Amino acid sequence: MTKGYWIARVDVTDPEGYKAYIAANAEPFKRHGARFLVRAGRFESPEGSSRTRNVVIEFPSYQAALDCWRSPEYKDAIELRLSASTVDLVIVEGYDGPQIA
Repeated sequence: MTKGYWIARVDVTDPEGYKAYIAANAEPFKRHGARFLVRAGRFESPEGSSRTRNVVIEFPSYQAALDCWRSPEYKDAIELRLSASTVDLVIVEGYDGPQIA
């Protein structure tokens, strides 16, 4: 089974409000096996547009990634995030095929 990932680009407009979102998302992330691979940090954007914060979250499966986003607990967290940030989010299935040598 391939892993699932959330890839998010975020502009935080209300840092205090965003802290409430972070606190609220902890439980659904834990329940669905989320693991942060990227959580802000330095970056360059050599092509295209970007936001000020980038996040990549790994889940044990694509279905777990979808289930987390669809969970009632995460929906509650989204309500806190909406007034504190602008987000572009994709949920994507991982790749287990051959790699370039």
